[in-house]
Amino acid sequence: MTTLEEKQAIGIVEISDTSQFWDQRFYWSVGNPKDLDDLKTQWKQTQNEIAAELLAASDWRVIKARETGVAIPLPWFNYRRDVRTTCNTRQAEIDNCADVEALKELLFGSAQIESTDDDGNTVMINNPNLATEWPESP
Repeated sequence: MTTLEEKQAIGIVEISDTSQFWDQRFYWSVGNPKDLDDLKTQWKQTQNEIAAELLAASDWRVIKARETGVAIPLPWFNYRRDVRTTCNTRQAEIDNCADVEALKELLFGSAQIESTDDDGNTVMINNPNLATEWPESP
């Protein structure tokens, strides 16, 4: 019933319990993951939306080529092909996730993770569990 200011005046300090936080994109609550198949469907659709957005910026090139009979510049042709291929690859990677935590790591894991080398030293390596990167536009 007391205000934060009243608590602070008598020396009470609030400390949040970070163990009670969960990623609401993947979990209903702490330790309660959402349905894996539903998540896979959702995140595969998200990949389609990302691909459509990446392609939209160069759609005018395709329209111009169609209307004028001029070829799409090869770098743009390759980029558009690579976007579609990457989308398919990412969707396959999503399908291959065995559990919710693997799916979360695939899509949002850290680029660098700790590992141990042959001598027992801790080293940072590229995370092998991340989704294929989207191509850069020309």
